Amino acid sequence: MRAAAAAAAMAAMKVFVTRRLPAEGRAALIEAGICSVEEWDSDEPIPEGELLKRVTGAHGLLCLLSEKIDRRVLDAAGSNLKVISTLSVGVDHLELDEIKKRGIRVGYTPDVLTDATAELTVALLLTTCRRLPESIQEVKNGGWTSWKPLWMCGYGLTGSTVGVIGLGRIGQAVARRLKPFGVKKFLYTGRQARPENAAEFQAEFVPVNRLAAESDFVVVTCSLTPETEGLCDKDFFRQMKKTSVFVNVSRGVVVDQDDLYQALATGQIAAAGLDVTTPEPLPTDHPLLTLKNCVILPHIGSATYSTRSTMAALAAHNLLAGLKGEPLPSEFKP
Repeated sequence: MRAAAAAAAMAAMKVFVTRRLPAEGRAALIEAGICSVEEWDSDEPIPEGELLKRVTGAHGLLCLLSEKIDRRVLDAAGSNLKVISTLSVGVDHLELDEIKKRGIRVGYTPDVLTDATAELTVALLLTTCRRLPESIQEVKNGGWTSWKPLWMCGYGLTGSTVGVIGLGRIGQAVARRLKPFGVKKFLYTGRQARPENAAEFQAEFVPVNRLAAESDFVVVTCSLTPETEGLCDKDFFRQMKKTSVFVNVSRGVVVDQDDLYQALATGQIAAAGLDVTTPEPLPTDHPLLTLKNCVILPHIGSATYSTRSTMAALAAHNLLAGLKGEPLPSEFKP
């Protein structure tokens, strides 16, 4: 009787999911049988007013990086809230100090998206440095008239120096994929040297200004912190070579986009590829979108079917473990 009562109490727990999940994630929540699941049944973000209303009384919250989980949301949820599971590796959308103060546990989805994001980063870098969108457009608009020695020339990786800002999981995975292209040297910067991570690539730990000055390609894969916010600004771009290519797959606010626009428009750097922007989505009249030497993608770093399904399942299992008071498969601990 006591076990049955406990099971009934757990089944009465409410979970709110802020977006339509891949099937694997939703199935994991339903099949567990320990909670009732309410989902914002849309691929578009939930309006703030709806979020505040729907989260009321929830014991668990499964969210995306597009939802700001701040004090207002936590207050609306109330004292029942035990666990927040985010379908992302980044947690900058969560007000972590307030969450920690309330004793709420946080699950996230690292590792499972590393390979997909690294693959996309390499694709974006190659697309940008070899001017593929421009070339495709010239085929379509009749600009392709004949073979010309210098027409549509870009920059190659062979013999180059690649600078990685943030040699964490994704930074290492990117370097691992770029190495076979014949990169001559890897540089990296961050909060501290990571000799155990750098050894595979014989990467040299350098100050950020030296990385900017010596790199032919700069790849930003760092986490968003107070130290990295606005890191890539006009001073950073002024130190880069005019032939350098800049790629950002971390968070949009790591880059001062006005300064990046000026650097690209004036030829201070050769090109840029971005999978992240500020804001997201980027307004269609944004100045960066007028530039031929800037390739912008809609934050699709982890967008493979298998990766998103795995992320959804992990987010669900993080949530379920938190509801049961068990160790989370992937718990974020500041």
